[in-house]
Amino acid sequence: MRIRPTLSWTPTEDLPPGTTDLEPVAEALGTGGVLVLSGAGISTESGIPDYRGEGGSLSRHTPMTYQEFTADAQARRRYWARSHLGWRTFGRARPNAGHRAVAAFGRHGLLLGVITQNVDGLHQAAGSEGVVELHGSLDRVVCLSCGAFSPRRDLARRLEEANAGFEPVAAGINPDGDADLTDEQVGDFRVVPCTLCGGVLKPDVVFFGENVPPRRVEHCRALVREAAALLVLGSSLTVMSGLRFVRQAAQAGKPVLIINRDPTRGDRHALTRVAFPLGTALTTVAEQLDILIDGQATA
Repeated sequence: MRIRPTLSWTPTEDLPPGTTDLEPVAEALGTGGVLVLSGAGISTESGIPDYRGEGGSLSRHTPMTYQEFTADAQARRRYWARSHLGWRTFGRARPNAGHRAVAAFGRHGLLLGVITQNVDGLHQAAGSEGVVELHGSLDRVVCLSCGAFSPRRDLARRLEEANAGFEPVAAGINPDGDADLTDEQVGDFRVVPCTLCGGVLKPDVVFFGENVPPRRVEHCRALVREAAALLVLGSSLTVMSGLRFVRQAAQAGKPVLIINRDPTRGDRHALTRVAFPLGTALTTVAEQLDILIDGQATA
């Protein structure tokens, strides 16, 4: 039986309502030194659903936990079948206006850095540099026995060779790149081992129930200490991996600004929460700051 991770959050206090006023965001970015913390909501306009928003994947999909993946060979078979199929769709996603705006802010020297909770690589594809991938990346695979890393494309080729004719139709794709397949569709999908030691391969992402590497956390904390402000984009901040940086910034007296359609677990720490679609919001801010996105006028 799959145990559902504790991923939901229900407000226990009255939170200030969201606004459509982007002026505080523009002012913070205009001053510079802003650290961006992005979540799944920034990628929804690229066709990748978020976890908790309207139509979010958690309504139909229980993410794989680290404990289940490492303990259950059948769970790994199910994961790799679904992830192998999802990778094809996931890999076709392209950066949207939100990603491109963040990259433009970086090119204009307004950002200290970008921390993303996403594993899709879309910030980098849009041109952002020095992105900290808090939860890792689906582009890489790691062996749990010898620790060797390898490109995901190499594993995809091996899985295709081992599973010729595997072409089920998925019901949907999830933020972690996992496609929705039934056990019948998974069938006898063959999982391949590490080419170096024969060990178990895992995507280089932080599963639910797994800890973010301590050195990565400390690097992010150092960025928060250096930042003039923290701008949260498309994250409900339900899990502690992102919320801790919001709390750190607020405790240090740094302004926290959130752009997210729905209330977040960090709202009580924030100067404002803008309840606006991210692509529209960030494009509007770029216009206010007279910044071009992709070398083109934003109008």
